[in-house]
Amino acid sequence: MVDAVKERRIVERIARDQGAVLFGVARVGAVEDVSGEVDLAGLETGISFGCRLSDVVMDGIEDGPTRTYQYHYRQVNLLLDRIGLMLTSHLQELGCRAFPVPSSQIVDWGKNLGHISHRAVALHAGLGWIGRSNLLVNPAYGARVRYSTVLTDLDLPCDRPIDGGCGSCMRCVEACPGGAIGESPDDFDLARCIETIGALTRRRNIGSKICGICVKVCTGEPA
Repeated sequence: MVDAVKERRIVERIARDQGAVLFGVARVGAVEDVSGEVDLAGLETGISFGCRLSDVVMDGIEDGPTRTYQYHYRQVNLLLDRIGLMLTSHLQELGCRAFPVPSSQIVDWGKNLGHISHRAVALHAGLGWIGRSNLLVNPAYGARVRYSTVLTDLDLPCDRPIDGGCGSCMRCVEACPGGAIGESPDDFDLARCIETIGALTRRRNIGSKICGICVKVCTGEPA
């Protein structure tokens, strides 16, 4: 018999020892993989973890993505994937099923979707709220965190969503070069965001579809 409380502590320690600064657990219920390649039946516990981006790298972004940010972005994704693999290995040794959701694999380019939404799992795991930019905003780190998820059939103690909001802060609205961010998350224009990212990365010859401007300006500090 697995001691769920003890195992949650162990799983969190593994994640934090490998570099995660945020950790939470949410009950995600029945989840369907967007790609259709993975059977997620029964994997109703979502383990969410986040790695903080370098403030020095983010502060270097001005009017578009830099090559330094591109490299850093990739390395943080690799770190998240490594943590996910380690957690999956541990869970499988317990006799559980687990799926390390890729940190940044787009499986539906039209809608810019991965296998599942890391942001949604992190939201329900109490790691932040959805800001105007549609990014997850953590009260300590703002949007300067990247998240990943492991789904498992192990029933772990879960966290609760937190209260929070952007208040009067409009930094991301003012900074967005494509005007894709509005007064509320519902006003976010995904198509315009994707179009702007494409233009920025082509202009700067950056191979990844990234921007980073709204991430930079969202630090979690009051406006």
